[in-house]
Amino acid sequence: MALPAEEWRAVAAGRWAALQPALRERLAAAPLRDAVLLGCGLLRPEAEEAAALRRLCRRARAGKEPAAARCYREEGNRRFGRRQYAAAARLYSQAASHERPGSPELSVCFANRSAALFHLGHFKVCLEDIARAQGHGYPDRLLPKVLLRKAECLLRLGRLQDAAEALSAVENKITVDQTMTSATHQALLKKISQLRNKVHEKESCPEPAPEAHGAIQRELEIWEENDSISGASSSLSLNFDLDRGRHLVASQDILPGQNLLKEEAFVSVLCPGESLLLPDSSETVWDTRVTNADLYCHRCLKQLLASVPCSGCSYAKYCSQNCADLAWEQYHRTECSLGALLLTLGVFCHVALRTVLLAGFAEVSRLVEQSHDDDKDLHNPEAKCKHCNGAPNTRAGIPGKAEPLIPGCNDSGQYQSSYQAVFNLLPHTEKHNPEHKFLCTLSVVAICKKLQEAGLEAAVLNQESSEEWSKPKACENRSEELSPELKIMAEAMLRHVLQLQCNAQAITVMQELESGDGAVVNKKPVRLATAFFPVLSLLNHSCSPNISVSFSGTAATVRASQPIPKGQEVFHCYGPHRCRMRVAERQQLLKQYFFECHCQACLEEIESDVKSVVSVRNSFCCPSCQASMQGEDTLCCSNGACALSVSRESLSQRLWDLQQQIKKALKLLSNNKSDQAIKMLLKCQVDAGNFLSPEHLLMGEMEDHLAQVYATLGKWQEAARHLQSSIQIVEMHHGPSSVEMGHELFKLAQILFNGFAVSEALSTIQRAEEILSVHCGPQSTQIQELKEMKTCLLELPRSILQRT
Repeated sequence: MALPAEEWRAVAAGRWAALQPALRERLAAAPLRDAVLLGCGLLRPEAEEAAALRRLCRRARAGKEPAAARCYREEGNRRFGRRQYAAAARLYSQAASHERPGSPELSVCFANRSAALFHLGHFKVCLEDIARAQGHGYPDRLLPKVLLRKAECLLRLGRLQDAAEALSAVENKITVDQTMTSATHQALLKKISQLRNKVHEKESCPEPAPEAHGAIQRELEIWEENDSISGASSSLSLNFDLDRGRHLVASQDILPGQNLLKEEAFVSVLCPGESLLLPDSSETVWDTRVTNADLYCHRCLKQLLASVPCSGCSYAKYCSQNCADLAWEQYHRTECSLGALLLTLGVFCHVALRTVLLAGFAEVSRLVEQSHDDDKDLHNPEAKCKHCNGAPNTRAGIPGKAEPLIPGCNDSGQYQSSYQAVFNLLPHTEKHNPEHKFLCTLSVVAICKKLQEAGLEAAVLNQESSEEWSKPKACENRSEELSPELKIMAEAMLRHVLQLQCNAQAITVMQELESGDGAVVNKKPVRLATAFFPVLSLLNHSCSPNISVSFSGTAATVRASQPIPKGQEVFHCYGPHRCRMRVAERQQLLKQYFFECHCQACLEEIESDVKSVVSVRNSFCCPSCQASMQGEDTLCCSNGACALSVSRESLSQRLWDLQQQIKKALKLLSNNKSDQAIKMLLKCQVDAGNFLSPEHLLMGEMEDHLAQVYATLGKWQEAARHLQSSIQIVEMHHGPSSVEMGHELFKLAQILFNGFAVSEALSTIQRAEEILSVHCGPQSTQIQELKEMKTCLLELPRSILQRT
């Protein structure tokens, strides 16, 4: 949820409509500093808007609630009893996030989760959870069972000496325990004896070390960094002109797959996924659905197996105590008590707050004051003239100092991934819808007022030592007016919220979908977080880009997806791609970026009378004779002998109905009703063939779904046949070297590998490697999996290879 909750948007819209026209005009034209001042005057504690926001925040439950912990733990126990260990582990994590620090129940959550992790085979993480349970005071009477689990994990990991010591510790403990029943005592001794025998067996017959030739070596990527642009390749140069603004150009010929940029996000905030706002109800119902907030570390975005919860709120979760401590030191000490407010106001406001917290008040204040000076210069004709001419060799007040010609560069002319670069991204203040600007203003003012009310101002302004960070203090300044320092922070935050509309970068991840027995991993790209990447933001848009962007945690890597000759601009795609939508649709979506696209793809489509490839391939066909349909609101059959006409609306409704049937089929698959899923998908295929063109993307998606169902049944030949049909359609739409083709070939390689079709699998693996190494790099997870499959196949006996 990038924007605030719908209810808060409605409240702000009502307040905007009630303002006097003169005040609306002032707000619309106001610079950021004045907008903040006006917002402070409107959002007072007694105001209806402030009360409405408080009510909404009560629905975004981000505090510790033992009742929720109990609900999650009990549901986790039920899932564990059904042997649904992954679901159980997630529910125990949710329970742990709601338990108060130091409570015995928290230790039980960790111990229970360790049991689920043990059954999933995650022995190292299981040991970490056992240590957490012990550290949080796990009940002494229950400890022997957990210590036995610890010994078994150590045994499975080959740590035989540690396992023997753990078994001795358990034995000593149960020997002195007078409360244990005789049956329990005997059962534990029997288990200890069994494990001790296994330790002796492993000591007498140690497992051979894995052979060196089986290891997959990760390829090193050649990299020569740019002197002027941090994280960029030396093959790029930074240019500026009035038409294109800042942009990157190839300073030498660039090959497909070549690394162009590696940048760590200046700031990132995890997108919580589905709304965490609970409905207004007298009866509390806890939501056990899993969202990104439960699956990824809130600081480094690493996938979570066993999360470490924040000690102050139930929302923030981390991959390790180290990540939790770093987040607390850098920003979460301020954000922790604002969790409900930040969930209500949306990810953009959260990114804006975290940006100023990471930058620090001194740097924020310096750049805000500098922007005020620049505003004064722009209203001074003489200074404005100097500004436009660039004055390259002198800087005001510092004779002989080189003036950075490109906004965002430091005094040495370098463009770095820094707060200065973030601050100089264009906010387009004058182009935003005035009502939207008003919503953003009220939202950032609400955050700053909450900071002041909660006594967090000193922490925000970096005026406290780390020893004083542990608890918010009661607010000493009870004035309704924001302090001058918080007004500066509010102004910077408003700037960042407005910048995000054009400069927010989605961090995406290939997320695994539920796919039966897991023999074939089906993944789709999912938006994981929203971030500022100031160097990546230098790339202008094209509907037919020449680069690919991939992510690892909070780091972005840009690679050339095609040859880029020296002197050509390097283009990113902001979302609307020529392969996915028509030019009119693309132009409409790109309006949010305040420019009209004149890329080569758009110009070719606009100037040509021929329908776009997307229009032709995703078109309707005649329900009577299957010829193509033509027209806008009323579609007519192109076959003169047929001449059937039908409304576009009726066929669009039919398409929507078909999509709902496909969703039902996938639901059947997720419920292990494969035969019913196949019948429904085949029926959908027949229906689709009566009114959709054979190249329609939905036809490919149905083939893909059928491949998925047959793969779950182990019918590999059938699965491969359907997926190959899907690949043909994907290739028509996206091209033979597209990343979409790479992902489809990766799935086909898995199916052929599992089906023992060795020669076909090897050729598919090679083709998938060639494509994915260009878009994702040789170190990507998919490339490594492909290499492992290839190694496994090549190690098969020669007689088998010859037969296949």
